[in-house]
Amino acid sequence: MDSTVDTSVVSSLPLTDRIQEALAVTLRGVDELIPQADWVRKLQKAEASGRPLRIKLGLDPTAPDIHIGHTVVLNKMRQLQDLGHTVIFLIGDFTTTIGDPSGRNSTRPPLTREQIEANAQTYYQQASLVLDPSKTEIRYNSEWSDPLGTRGLIQLAAKYTVARMMERNDFHDRFHAGTPISVHEFLYPLMQGYDSVALKSDLELGGTDQKFNLLMGRHLQAEYGQEPQCILTMPLLEGLDGVEKMSKSKNNYIGISEAPNSMFAKVLSISDVLMWRWYTLLSFQSEAQIAKLKAEVEAGRNPKDAKVALAKEITARFHSAQAAEAAEQDFIHRSKGGVPDEIPEVQLSGAPMGIGALLKAAGLAASTGEGNRLIDGGGVRVDSSVVSDKGLKLAAGTYVVQVGKRKFARVTLG
Repeated sequence: MDSTVDTSVVSSLPLTDRIQEALAVTLRGVDELIPQADWVRKLQKAEASGRPLRIKLGLDPTAPDIHIGHTVVLNKMRQLQDLGHTVIFLIGDFTTTIGDPSGRNSTRPPLTREQIEANAQTYYQQASLVLDPSKTEIRYNSEWSDPLGTRGLIQLAAKYTVARMMERNDFHDRFHAGTPISVHEFLYPLMQGYDSVALKSDLELGGTDQKFNLLMGRHLQAEYGQEPQCILTMPLLEGLDGVEKMSKSKNNYIGISEAPNSMFAKVLSISDVLMWRWYTLLSFQSEAQIAKLKAEVEAGRNPKDAKVALAKEITARFHSAQAAEAAEQDFIHRSKGGVPDEIPEVQLSGAPMGIGALLKAAGLAASTGEGNRLIDGGGVRVDSSVVSDKGLKLAAGTYVVQVGKRKFARVTLG
């Protein structure tokens, strides 16, 4: 996003270098900041008063752990935290009992209280690998949602119309497709919005799929006489395949609790193109440092150097610098021990390409079916990592593909 400020719509307070820097940090890698002028005014007021802004991120504990795709918004929280603002890590133990309908084409089955509590136990522990625990406010939305009661819930529901609710894309599409929508699903965005009222949030973060829910917070704060929060949406991180968003169900993810060697190798497996997007969204290096590194690669430096640096940074964040160094040495050892000095070079087009089709096109398997059987037998590696998913699609980039002990090809996929 463009970080230029329209000075005609901001406060008469000074637009200092510190505020300009804070805005640039806010906008790095962001999909939308709504409304930007209001955020600048909030930054000006915070600087003038010395009162830190309250920045909220809510996550529903729908699974026992998180992957690095979830850390895109956590990284942004940490950047804003480092500017001196208060970050609120909100665990949606109440809203999880409803089930978030965002992006769904069917009703999401709610979890039991036991499942929610078990998942919530690990959420903050894992988020603390990114956030500064000493400067993080941890809250559970059952604190105010449970006491709201039936009367309060009816009063809350009266502050939004069915017509407005049906403007939401997933509700609209499901209604016109004849797919059932349960009444309780309308409560989810209302309760998420009410969280912002309870916390007096100045800014709420979320993925692009959360925009409707975040705007609900602005609406309800105005209804309750509060200054509406700004909203900041972060793009959804593409997974290892470079195509689909990172997801456990698509097996294209890196879990933040994965072993260091696995984490390091998986980062190295991404394409050269995807690497720069991951730098923007996952790295704590400055934009100037990333731009310098990218210029060096464009001038002829091996892109693998940049990818190794990214792999080490991510592995060190979730483990330690020593673990990252050991993972790099392990990868070098395995690479030198298993890949011959000279292997066939293969140029292919048609990215993204399924791994089975790629094996056939590269002459490493007689057919796609044989390639899939080889994958089932654990006999296929891409950049030294065993391929376990026959649905894996490789994006544009260069890969060392190995079948069995003796078949190799350096495949450049365009």
